[in-house]
Amino acid sequence: MVTGSLKALIFDVDGTLADTESVHMAAFNHAFAEMGMDWVWTEAMYIELLEISGGKERILHYWRQVNPDIKEMDAHALQDRINHIHEIKTAAYENTINTGVVKLRPGVLELMDQALAAGLQLAIATTTSPVNIAALLRRAVGDNWRQHFSAIGDASTAPLKKPHPQVYLQMLDALQLPASQCLAFEDSANGLRAATAAGLATVITPNPFTAHHNFEGALRVVPDLSQVTLGQLVGWQNDQTV
Repeated sequence: MVTGSLKALIFDVDGTLADTESVHMAAFNHAFAEMGMDWVWTEAMYIELLEISGGKERILHYWRQVNPDIKEMDAHALQDRINHIHEIKTAAYENTINTGVVKLRPGVLELMDQALAAGLQLAIATTTSPVNIAALLRRAVGDNWRQHFSAIGDASTAPLKKPHPQVYLQMLDALQLPASQCLAFEDSANGLRAATAAGLATVITPNPFTAHHNFEGALRVVPDLSQVTLGQLVGWQNDQTV
């Protein structure tokens, strides 16, 4: 297949590769219960909280909402507590993923296979943790999942969360490609802003947690990737450069 100037596909993880947000929400609530906290995040609350990228950042944001006096706590002690909550949450999330109840979204694997067969590179640009990525893709792709990706950017490598473009800029540098030769795949407004700020044309596949977002500036907004081929991506990319 002739792919023209398209050389790489860069994927977000949560909500893009798989509908994981409800699993994350349940894992947060499990952690709160384990810690003896009376917090319970509902779906409506979590949709709003997803405006904050990063699990630890989300916890801190909510804590400041429900406890305005949080600043009176020792900063180090507060961060330790948030880290502990997040550790419990991450373990709960991984346990759920390992049961196999979460599948990749329609068309994701097929598009990745087409890209690899055509000689394109694949990369991941996410704000989630390395453990979460590995849990999801190990289950979905197999133990050798890592070899399919030329580069991976995550919460451990990019401390500046989306909508900051840091993780995408890191991936372009790792791939040694200009943004004009890559396409990004996202599901949220923050993700779109991060990708476009790095100069990347972006395909959006919304999910129930992000369907209300403003996706102005996206290359395309499609329900999922089940009807998207590599040939179509090349055509979309060519259309925007004409």
